Amino acid sequence: MNSLIRSGVGCILSASKQNVRLLSKTVTKPDFNKLVKNNKVVVFMKGVPEEPRCGFSNAVVQILKMHGVEYDAHNVLENEDVRNGIKEYSNWPTIPQIFINGEFVGGCDILMQMHKNGDLVEELKKVGIESELLKLEKENEKK
Repeated sequence: MNSLIRSGVGCILSASKQNVRLLSKTVTKPDFNKLVKNNKVVVFMKGVPEEPRCGFSNAVVQILKMHGVEYDAHNVLENEDVRNGIKEYSNWPTIPQIFINGEFVGGCDILMQMHKNGDLVEELKKVGIESELLKLEKENEKK
């Protein structure tokens, strides 16, 4: 019921729990094609960027923060349809999940690897995002 209220569909207070669950699945079924393309970078995570609820989600938030990336974040803990649906959509069993330009990149381990080897800077550049780390590097070269 809480997920219904949070999603703005809390007008069915007198319905039975079974009906609410059924309606919840029907009404709140996410359109992942739209969600992953809503921003250049999209993250499905446990918690929110200001308060990640697992270490892997926190690591993703910290990496993106270091690069100065603005992104859409979806808290999978608020909606079971989002939590299970994104796993089916990406065919990837774990959370967090990162999408760049609508394409699935991977989870925390892959983002960490890309961060360490410089591939993340290049992927961000392809979608028009200049990494803050790259900007700092350029400034240091001028000095």
